[in-house]
Amino acid sequence: MKVATVAFYGSVLGLLGMGLRELLAGFEENRCSMTYMFEYPEYRRVQLPRRVAQQYPGYGLYLYGEGIYAQETRGLKLRGAPVLFLPGNAGSYKQARSLGSVALRKAEDMGNRIHLNVFTVDFNEELVALYGGSLRRQTLFLYESIKAILKLYKDQSNPPCSVVLVGHSMGGVVARALFTLPRFNPRLVSLIVTQASPHQAPVLPMDSYLLEFYSAVRGRWQAGAEDLHNVTVLSVGGGHRDYQVRSGLTALPCSQEDPSKLSLVSTAVPRTWLSTDHLSIVWCKELVLTTVRAFFDLIEPDSRQFTQDRDKRMAVLKHHFVRHPVRLLGDQEKAVVTFSGPAEGWTEVNTLRLVYNSHKEPGMKYFLFALSGRRKAYSHFHCRSSSLDMVSWLYGCTQMNGSVCLQGVDLSWGTELLPAYKVVTVKLSELSSVSHLVIGASNLSGRQFSVECEWLNLEAREVSIPVPHILSLGFTVSDVTLNSTGLLHTVQLQHFHQVYQAFRITIVGQCKAAKDRLPSVYRLVVPWFREDFFTTANVPSVTEIAGMLHTSRPDNSSSVLLQLHTAPNCQYKVSIRTSFIKVLGQVLRFCGQALPVYTAIGLLLACEGQLNSLIKTGRPLEMSQAAAGAVQLHKVHLPVYLLHLLLRVSWFQSCWSVLSLPAVDVLPLSGLNVGNSEEPGLLRPTEDWTHLLGGLLHVLGAAVAFWGGALFRLSLRMLSLLLAPLHRPSLSRNTGTLQPWTQLLLSFVLGLLAWASCGALAFSLAYLCYLYRVLRLLMAQRTLRHVLNLAPQKEANEEDSSQERVNAPACSKESNGGTPLLSSLALQEVTSDLELHLTISMLLTLPLMLSAPSLIHWARSLRHTLQLRPDPCWPLVLPLLTSTVLLINCSSAALCHSKLLTPTSRLVLPLCVAMVLFTVLHLYRLTPLVCVPLGLVALSSFV
Repeated sequence: MKVATVAFYGSVLGLLGMGLRELLAGFEENRCSMTYMFEYPEYRRVQLPRRVAQQYPGYGLYLYGEGIYAQETRGLKLRGAPVLFLPGNAGSYKQARSLGSVALRKAEDMGNRIHLNVFTVDFNEELVALYGGSLRRQTLFLYESIKAILKLYKDQSNPPCSVVLVGHSMGGVVARALFTLPRFNPRLVSLIVTQASPHQAPVLPMDSYLLEFYSAVRGRWQAGAEDLHNVTVLSVGGGHRDYQVRSGLTALPCSQEDPSKLSLVSTAVPRTWLSTDHLSIVWCKELVLTTVRAFFDLIEPDSRQFTQDRDKRMAVLKHHFVRHPVRLLGDQEKAVVTFSGPAEGWTEVNTLRLVYNSHKEPGMKYFLFALSGRRKAYSHFHCRSSSLDMVSWLYGCTQMNGSVCLQGVDLSWGTELLPAYKVVTVKLSELSSVSHLVIGASNLSGRQFSVECEWLNLEAREVSIPVPHILSLGFTVSDVTLNSTGLLHTVQLQHFHQVYQAFRITIVGQCKAAKDRLPSVYRLVVPWFREDFFTTANVPSVTEIAGMLHTSRPDNSSSVLLQLHTAPNCQYKVSIRTSFIKVLGQVLRFCGQALPVYTAIGLLLACEGQLNSLIKTGRPLEMSQAAAGAVQLHKVHLPVYLLHLLLRVSWFQSCWSVLSLPAVDVLPLSGLNVGNSEEPGLLRPTEDWTHLLGGLLHVLGAAVAFWGGALFRLSLRMLSLLLAPLHRPSLSRNTGTLQPWTQLLLSFVLGLLAWASCGALAFSLAYLCYLYRVLRLLMAQRTLRHVLNLAPQKEANEEDSSQERVNAPACSKESNGGTPLLSSLALQEVTSDLELHLTISMLLTLPLMLSAPSLIHWARSLRHTLQLRPDPCWPLVLPLLTSTVLLINCSSAALCHSKLLTPTSRLVLPLCVAMVLFTVLHLYRLTPLVCVPLGLVALSSFV
């Protein structure tokens, strides 16, 4: 093999490794605080009706409890508000302990006036993210669990009429699927909180049942938007640390204007401000506290149950998860605020900026800012305070008496909580009835704090800077210097609106004088999705921010903003570079699911090279040499690009629909609404360049096929060394083959096993039988090499004649007679068969991996049922089993005489094009497309 080939694939593998490292570990360590149980947790099983228990033997319903509370609820006589936790993919029902324990401590702090009863469902830790056959069962069991929970409260004076659902991962999708049941009453669930749930599409569509389930849920919520408008849904994504479910998939597939649906990322949640991985989002103390506070604020004090007021539910959720205006939510906004206090506590500020540090001694203090003369020069008034107390602090004065304000209106509802302080910005044009602005800086509790205020013109404080192109690879820098004269600056990042973009944003803050200042807060604002990112830094400092998006901009109406809450009289330099490593991480984050497809294409192209070599020379290429030629971008992606161009023509779309061809898959580069199109997927003209990304994935997939084949071969060699002592040495190319009647019997038995139990189990056994054939060939090759190395030297004429026979094609007539009993020709024949079978076994490994989730699900449910239903492998298991068993006896000598060999080799390239078109978002379609060439190769041994 050429050194250049190894170097090329080595460099590509290095790029893939850097991208994976950035995807999996490219962020700071988990900063979530752990939630602890102060008493031993107990899970009390709730008895379900016998019919339900028999119909769902592997599932269960439990009530969480600790200590005295667990003892009090032993008889399941409950008086709290019911909350039901739903675990996700392979999740345990015990994951509810963080939510249950924090809710219990919160209730104790409130004197147990109100409390929550946290239930949890045991779904037997099923792999529902990879096997969709049990999603319907989980939904039906959830319905039965809700009815059983509400029956526990039937003896109360004010029994609950609904249950709040908290779903993690796929549990959130199952919660929304409740409403697809024909007999389900939507009033039984009024609030759903989902954590890292892929609402847009499944992460890996391994079978058709997953997409059918998603399609039914999406159709119900879109078609029934009117009767579901009273159901409030909150979806929280984990941010960039969650590489299992990217946060773009957690956005609810509904209109942004829907008043009862809310989607956001944990980095934007007040008092949380951090990213969580897929599991820590369940126990992250900062997020659990926010959730529990919202739940207690949603409980009506009279009924001690969750409110049925939709507007109040959304107001509470926005208070805790969106803005947090630092006011107690129960406080009513008063129309008129009356001020009291001595005149000495009032100070009128005539400067453009106020800096005030409170004294240690308690006292009344107010600052007055006159609006007259400021309305024309300035557009806004901005304040920030280091005090995080939940009190009002900004008012608009409507009645003055000299230098004292008598009455005013509360403007504190516009306050927003940031990691270091609270801020408020009011627009002067909206304060026509206000003569003065009042800052309440009273220090009645003796707690020190600071207040900074200024008049500002937002347009003058905003600068625009174009971000470097993605292909600049970090060599181009866009920078801007801000000489801070105020507290707030905004940098508009032009052309930053796509998920494949990734930047290193460096902010260098310097100050002339060293003195105590509030820390600077840098905020990356994404206008079209609540995925803001916060960073706090002291000045002077050098801060680096990773500029990446979870969703692409849906239109051309806005750009990403970098908001800087700065210290006055300081200088800030903002530099932006493209991060090539982070771009690779983003590509794998959004398009990594297509990598198995391009790996299969690389293996198919390698198989095509072997078949073509078999046609021309009578011998297949070595597996590594064939895999080295798998990068054939022009053969695969040029037809794909032409087809996409034709799909923009109306008449071609009509022909496509008439032929009932499936929709064309496109790479999921928007972050939203992927994998659910019912029409042929069309690329907009501005997205033509994304075919270059398909070429990159092709090269990465070819590298995986190349090095995966090398690793696979090495693993088989090691395994053959372990099995060699158990077998007699064999020198024949027919070692490990089966008799025809044995093949027929094996195919029948495996087919019967697939029907009676699990198709993946039967195919796994057939794969092991085929792998045994490959191992026997490896043993025979090693034995022949050792024997030929010990053979005596022949005469020159015998050596020349034998060399001619070795160089002769395997399917020529010279190889059928006149050869010695043992020669290098036998080694060549075994090697030819071995190279062919190695490539075929690699191709068979792909269907094996795709069927593994259903096999694992069957194994876990074996104690309850022997037969897997529904079985995603069943439609294809019979031809796949037959082809695998027939391929055991396949040989290169038989193939080179076949009439089907040439058509089979010519069919490989159209199949590769079909894989790019139809399997990027539908991985389960990969298996039938791989089965076609394997079945034809198996038939070629007989025809």
